[in-house]
Amino acid sequence: MATDNQPSTILDLVGTVRGRVLHTGRDGYDEALNGFQTGFRHRPAVLVSALGADDVQAAVRYAVAQDMAVAVQSTGHGITVRDQGGLLIKTDRMIGIAVDPVARRARIEAGARWDQVVEKAAPHGLAPPSGSAGHVGVTGYTLAGGIGLLAREFGYAADHVHALDVVTSDGALRHVTADSDPDLFWALRGGRDNFGIVTSLEIGLQPVERIYGGGLFFDSAHAETVMSFFHEWTAQIPETMTASLGLIGYPPVPPIPEPLRGRHVVHLRFATTDLATGPDLVRPWLGIAPVLLDHLGELPFREAGSIYREPNTANAYDGNGVLLSELNPAVLDAVRELAGANAPVGCIVDLRHLGGALSRQPAVPNAVSFREADYVLRVVSPIDGLQLADVRAVHKRLDDAVAPWTLGRSLNFLYGERAPEDFRAELYDKSALERLTSLKAVYDPTNVFRRNQNIEPAV
Repeated sequence: MATDNQPSTILDLVGTVRGRVLHTGRDGYDEALNGFQTGFRHRPAVLVSALGADDVQAAVRYAVAQDMAVAVQSTGHGITVRDQGGLLIKTDRMIGIAVDPVARRARIEAGARWDQVVEKAAPHGLAPPSGSAGHVGVTGYTLAGGIGLLAREFGYAADHVHALDVVTSDGALRHVTADSDPDLFWALRGGRDNFGIVTSLEIGLQPVERIYGGGLFFDSAHAETVMSFFHEWTAQIPETMTASLGLIGYPPVPPIPEPLRGRHVVHLRFATTDLATGPDLVRPWLGIAPVLLDHLGELPFREAGSIYREPNTANAYDGNGVLLSELNPAVLDAVRELAGANAPVGCIVDLRHLGGALSRQPAVPNAVSFREADYVLRVVSPIDGLQLADVRAVHKRLDDAVAPWTLGRSLNFLYGERAPEDFRAELYDKSALERLTSLKAVYDPTNVFRRNQNIEPAV
């Protein structure tokens, strides 16, 4: 007979979990699978909508008893390996956030989004290491590294994690710190969900109330000039400035601002905590080409999510990102020619300047690799009404063109279904991957957590 701590049948699991337990064919199952990514969805045999760490423990113990793989989803932005027939733990109802303004830390449950953390931290004059889209989940973003709006000044989000509560493959709930479990603490910060299901984390906050930032839009007819200047300008700026360049085609419909409506544009995005010198650093951009739209200025950090103007609407998309050693002119030519206005499928390009604090290991090192990269190049395409093979063929041509300068890939910027082993050797440098596989054999020897960009246990 199963106990509450060791459910061995679906009825035991239902009786143990405080949240919902759903399975294929049950009312509410399809709706519960919904997430931001609509092109790829999990189809597990069992879905547990968890309310807390105890629910996650029960789900993992049940899955192990049934020899099922375990996957996890919060907001559903970054699905790359779908769960087919295993057990999916959804954490989107676990949204507790507690800010300690004295310690400058926040304890965040696994389903919380960055915009929720920003709102909790702002009254204390603090800011988290959040990214360009506030609707992204904290946990998956952070465990993959996390490249934030102020990343060149403060480093990866993973660098600011002080503790994690994680359910490992034995069903135990561990409070993991650099002192309690140094190896597991290193692996979780960069290894994402390969070593367990994180139920909450404690992360450092920065004393930032206001920033100077926003963006400038140029018509893509000036793309060569704008992109060349981006290369020159980013080579000289201080690490207090984090900037990126985007290419996007806007449909000719409201609510797109009229100057951008129906145009293919180059979008420059800026963010700095240096309110005094920020305007001077950005001013040279105003003279290189006609500006279609200027939304630069000083703003409270709680409005920083407006800088990228990313839509908060669920949609179907595919893409990936590569980490570049340098921004060779040949890279810029390839981006314009293969993913610009004349690309055979619509491409949204995001070229982010790295370096600065991102290039340095934190005081307590983690598994985030390729810190020597100077830029990350992300390409995403909507796939509704298109053949996935056609979209990926365009992306591959760009991948091939920039391969001479590619160090690896960013786990934060992989989208759409892939095989678990597709990018394994490209996500970590050699020494990090060797250590990760060794630790996987210790903490998840039977590879329970394999519905992901999987790190296999060493043999």
